[in-house]
Amino acid sequence: MDTSPLDRPLVIVKAGDSHASLVEAQGNFEHWIARELGDTTLPVVVLDPRRGDTLPAPEAMAAAVVTGSHAMVSHREAWSEATGRWLAMAARAGTPLLGICYGHQLLADALGGRADDHPQGLELGTVVVDLLPAAADDPLFAGLPSHFPAHVVHRQSALQLPAGAVRLASNAWEPNQAFRVGDHAWGVQFHPEFDDDAMRGYVDALAAGQPDAQALRAQVRPTPEAASLLRRFAELVERREAAAA
Repeated sequence: MDTSPLDRPLVIVKAGDSHASLVEAQGNFEHWIARELGDTTLPVVVLDPRRGDTLPAPEAMAAAVVTGSHAMVSHREAWSEATGRWLAMAARAGTPLLGICYGHQLLADALGGRADDHPQGLELGTVVVDLLPAAADDPLFAGLPSHFPAHVVHRQSALQLPAGAVRLASNAWEPNQAFRVGDHAWGVQFHPEFDDDAMRGYVDALAAGQPDAQALRAQVRPTPEAASLLRRFAELVERREAAAA
C-alpha cells in the first residue's frame, strides 16, 4: 500500500458488533465512531480482522481506532491475538492509536499488561469518570473537566497496565478508565462513541428484570466530554499528518 501523509487513512478496526436490535435501529460500533470523529479530513477505512481483513503496515496508515466487542480478550481467540500483535507493532512504530473498551483491554494486554474479568463483575450505565493529575497535560485529555459523565459496559478490564503506562482516568469501580503509552497510544474503558440511545439499549439488554434496571436507565444522560475524545483524536492525527506532509 503506497500512500503519502496526505492520504493515509484512519483505520477503524472492527473487533465486534453491537446487539442486533441496536444495529438495526442506529448502526454499529464503526458507524458511531465515524459519527463522533466529526468532519475529519482523514480518509476513514473500516477493517474487520474477524473476517480475515488484512490490517495495514504502520507506515501505510495515519492512525487506528479499535472498537469494543462482546468477545473477551482473555479467551485468546486467534483473530484477537493477531490483532494484539499488530497493535504492539503499530505502537512501537509510533502510530497514533485509540482503543475503546475491548480495544483498550487488548492494547494493554498486547503491550505487556493484563486483561481479565473485573473482580466486581459488570459495570453498566452512565458513570462519572475522574481525571488524574497526569491528564492535565495529556495531548488528548488536556482541557477536559476533572469529572465528567461517560457510558460504560464491560465485564473485563485492563487489570494491569503495561510498564511505563500513564494512568489518566479512574472511578470507584474501575481504576484504569484511561491510560496512555508513550505520546501516541491511548486506551479508554468507557465508550465515547455511545449516545444515550445506545446506552439505554445496553441497559435494557443486560439489566432486564434486575431490581436496579429502571434506576440505571433513568441515570443515562448525555456525555459530551467523553464523546469529544474521538473528535480530539481525529484533530490530533490531522495535525500530525499535516506536519509530516
